[in-house]
Amino acid sequence: MNLTGSYPVLLVADVAPIAAFYQTHFGFEVVFASSWYVHLRATHTGGTVELAIMDYRHDTIPPAGRHKTSGLLLSFEVADAAAEYARLAPNVTVLQALRDEPFGQRHFICADPNGVLLDVITPIEPDPEWLAAQS
Repeated sequence: MNLTGSYPVLLVADVAPIAAFYQTHFGFEVVFASSWYVHLRATHTGGTVELAIMDYRHDTIPPAGRHKTSGLLLSFEVADAAAEYARLAPNVTVLQALRDEPFGQRHFICADPNGVLLDVITPIEPDPEWLAAQS
């Protein structure tokens, strides 16, 4: 297989407000939009990230898969998680406040209006004691 791309598709009940959430808070732009599907793209210094939002009831989804996305954690790596936390925390549902992890992440976790978890991450140096314990 010669993959040419990959992106998650979030299955939701109401496409437009979920797409608007990602546009407003995460800088995505609409590449394609219909009443049942919106394809989003964010192009930043670090590269391009794509995401699609789709009505979970659409007939292109097999009946067995026609349910809202749940249990998903999307990770967004950013240059400064602390700055993004300060910007986003007043406007989104924060489930885990900004913190540093010993394995080398500064991050926080918020949720989109559909309940999908969004882990906003900046890599940091791992704690030397934690690293030593992994050997």
